[in-house]
Amino acid sequence: MSAAISASEKVDGFTRKSVRKAQKQRRSQGSSQFRTQSSLVELSPLPPLKDAPSSEQLDLFSQKLQQCCVLFDFMDSVIDLKSKEIKRATLSELVEYVSTNRGVLVESTYPDITNMISTNIFRTLPPSENPDFDPEEDEPTLEAAWPHIQLVYEFFLRFLENPDFQPSIAKRYIDQKFVLQLLELFDSEDPREREFLKTVLHRIYGKFLGLRAFIRKQINNIFLRFIYETEHFNGVAELLEILGSIINGFALPLKAEHKQFLMKVLIPMHTAKGLAVFHAQVIRGLLKFWPKTCSQKEVMFLGETEEILDVIEPTQFKKVQEPLFKQIAKCVANPHFQVAERALYFWNNEYILSLIEENIDKILPIMFGNLYRISKEHWNPTIVALVYNVLKTLMEMNSTLFDELTASYKAERQREKKKEQEREELWKKLDELQIKGTLEAQSNSHGLQNAQNNNNNNNNNSTTAVSTGNTLGNESITCAK
Repeated sequence: MSAAISASEKVDGFTRKSVRKAQKQRRSQGSSQFRTQSSLVELSPLPPLKDAPSSEQLDLFSQKLQQCCVLFDFMDSVIDLKSKEIKRATLSELVEYVSTNRGVLVESTYPDITNMISTNIFRTLPPSENPDFDPEEDEPTLEAAWPHIQLVYEFFLRFLENPDFQPSIAKRYIDQKFVLQLLELFDSEDPREREFLKTVLHRIYGKFLGLRAFIRKQINNIFLRFIYETEHFNGVAELLEILGSIINGFALPLKAEHKQFLMKVLIPMHTAKGLAVFHAQVIRGLLKFWPKTCSQKEVMFLGETEEILDVIEPTQFKKVQEPLFKQIAKCVANPHFQVAERALYFWNNEYILSLIEENIDKILPIMFGNLYRISKEHWNPTIVALVYNVLKTLMEMNSTLFDELTASYKAERQREKKKEQEREELWKKLDELQIKGTLEAQSNSHGLQNAQNNNNNNNNNSTTAVSTGNTLGNESITCAK
């Protein structure tokens, strides 16, 4: 070690200390992201599970799980290629095995499964290479070991979703410590990993009732650190999406815990510098709970939506533009004039107008049909005047697309009118056939009745003739006597 120290470092002890500290930090970052075994381990392929006798599959399954606990250094793309491929193939086989087979999740497999998952995904995340990292502007640092970690996450999901999965057994291994380590991974810069984590945590919350309060509490703690200490956490948007689903299931009246969360966590989050990062999640939350029958609430929702759009980043706007303007189109067509008026006022906001102009090819087709129809049919003249102004603005943004949509709309209306006429003619023919059938039935009924009457008359005449003949015969016999 001393031979590696230069003469200047020997003289300046501070320099030597600084260099050593920097070297230690570099080693820490490397080991935190790529945790490898102290000695190289060369894997050997095991027999396929599908070819093994059923009596040996359980042992082979455990062996493969243990084999997948071996970690490799992905910073060097040329070493351990054979072993890396063997592990990747084994993980793929395990994913398929758990997905397509029943009865494989017996109690003895749970510790091996959770150990394999923990060994591969739980790790100390390295410090960001860019302290001022902006997820909207900067490229994220992707996980080098993703070819293996992705398959581990997929296996984890299939494990949780398997019909044979038993939370009563799994809770011994998927406990509070496990969940805490899982939540720490939400700070990963890799968006692919955060997406998997979001789904995994959602499944755990649904299956482990005893962990629900703990999960909510730890998410609250993450948000509080984000607001008051670090102002940086990569997984805020994903955790908000999870909370949106959780809050949707809250029973009424709300518990004190939930009210406290609203006052001390959700509302203060609007003060965070990184608020723009999760504007899209806020808008999706509004759209999810958009009122259906209360016009006053709908006007309030439109006002809050405009306030968010007034500060939203263009990249975030693109994520929500289609569902957002589908809802705005419904509001514009609302027969309650205050709702329609509030939605049309969006076009008075210059910043929102610039966002619409940048994405006119997506937004105009969504809005056009309702705007054109309302301009002809709405009962309120103020709304009609506002709609004409909006249509004029949209036409100036992209006249070619506007003309195409106009022609398409008119052609569609003609087709609808034609179908309506054909439908009316069909019903008219059916009515005529029904009337004709009724008349024929009545005619046949009268004919049958007349025929029956004639038969009755003939029968009566025959009876009268027989009676008369009998009477005459009796009289003749009497005279002869």
